[in-house]
Amino acid sequence: MKTLLRSNELSCPSCIKKIERSLKALDGVSEATVHFTTGRIEVEHDPERVGPEALVEAVRSAGYNSRVAPF
Repeated sequence: MKTLLRSNELSCPSCIKKIERSLKALDGVSEATVHFTTGRIEVEHDPERVGPEALVEAVRSAGYNSRVAPF
């Protein structure tokens, strides 16, 4: 399943690796891609192992706020 998140707090390209690393550390996440210029965060994951709330929390633990986005 792909879940899209949005963050308006990305201030530098180094944010990308920090967020991707935090998301990929979750059991059930197979891929995470952060688009710096748009604030879009795409996460491929197994919804039975990790839900959207856990994804938002992983981004928060990296130091950034995010929210689930419809597109």
